[in-house]
Amino acid sequence: MYGLLRFFLALMLLPLCAAFTSTAIDLIDLAQPLGERAIPESAWALGGGYVLWLLLFFTMPRPVRTYVLAHELTHALWAALMGARVSKLKVTRTGGSVTVSKSNFLITLAPYFFPLYTALVIVLYWALGWFMPVADYYIAWLALVGFTWGFHFTFTVTTLLQRQSDVEEYGHVFSYVIIYMMNVLGVCLWVLAVADPDFETFARKVTAYAVEYYGLLIDTAWGLIASWKDRLPY
Repeated sequence: MYGLLRFFLALMLLPLCAAFTSTAIDLIDLAQPLGERAIPESAWALGGGYVLWLLLFFTMPRPVRTYVLAHELTHALWAALMGARVSKLKVTRTGGSVTVSKSNFLITLAPYFFPLYTALVIVLYWALGWFMPVADYYIAWLALVGFTWGFHFTFTVTTLLQRQSDVEEYGHVFSYVIIYMMNVLGVCLWVLAVADPDFETFARKVTAYAVEYYGLLIDTAWGLIASWKDRLPY
């Protein structure tokens, strides 16, 4: 029963996924200076850090234990934020585990959409800003953000290509929809953090696209219902 409800909810979230995707594309386009098509320095820094990670990922031994640590710590962090007790953290090269007193789909799926090391880099930059002129290192910081997000993205993809009990717990369709939606939302937030578009622009665009796509969904559903009714033998 719950599996069917989650499947239906996943289908209902697809227009929102599309709205976040369209918004991310628009925000990336708006991040370029008006009247120019040149890529801004901040984008070069983010992209450079990301590409550097890709080169290391495909040419060097992969730091699997480092990813497993981030994976289990993310479970623990989200569980703690939601009031759960955390204990028995275990990390090995082949896998890991953490014991929490309660769980939900956000706690279970968090490692696949929350880039822990990127979040730590952002928090560290903010904290150091109280004691030193971190603006002098802004470009290097963006490169590190791109590097750590690349770490998250590549390991998330390679992990999801294997059998994952986290995904199976809530069903593949529901889990993949949540993971995709939250990752695209993360891209939107990164653009807001490092470029000119503001949160008001983000909210306006997401709302407009969501209304458009849910409208299409409703129109399609009514069309199918009408077609089905016309075929009934009255």
